Amino acid sequence: MELPVYLIGYMASGKTTVGRLLSEKLGWHFVDLDDAFYEINGMSTGDYIRQYGIEQFRKQEKDCVERLAELPIQKVIYATGGGYPCWEDNMDCLLELGTSFYLRWTPEQLTQRLFLSGLDNRPVAIAGMQSEEGDNEEERMLRFVRKHIAERAPFYEQAHYIIDAPDRLHPSNDEQIAEKIYQLITHNL
Repeated sequence: MELPVYLIGYMASGKTTVGRLLSEKLGWHFVDLDDAFYEINGMSTGDYIRQYGIEQFRKQEKDCVERLAELPIQKVIYATGGGYPCWEDNMDCLLELGTSFYLRWTPEQLTQRLFLSGLDNRPVAIAGMQSEEGDNEEERMLRFVRKHIAERAPFYEQAHYIIDAPDRLHPSNDEQIAEKIYQLITHNL
């Protein structure tokens, strides 16, 4: 297994939570790329997208990942942004830079998790939900997530490993996913 480790997946798939849990279990560094983006650019990803647009954000996000990849630290777990693997050649870069894990959930689960985690810093989800027709926000969000996942899945599914989420939502889901990845890492290093 090549290091570092990159966690990829849709918004609210638990990349940050799982990454933190893994870093504690392994004693490795953890970097949330959204936090690193803030450190480098001085604004949150949501604010940056609202101010400069998604295309300029993707360019800056790619620059952030490239800068971090140059650091001499190997035992690192990175939580990427949900759209990062789906822009230009980013997924190819991740496959070359280390080992990637796709945290895969159903659209129904992701919709629930999006509402549970809050939409304040998710302009893509808000805009997508608003573009859909439906009787309520959850129905419109589910329609958007289904379409969006269908577009992104071909990129995500190129990951070295696909980790399917448990069938039912439960507070321990992220811990179960972290344990699966921990087992894979410790058995393949």
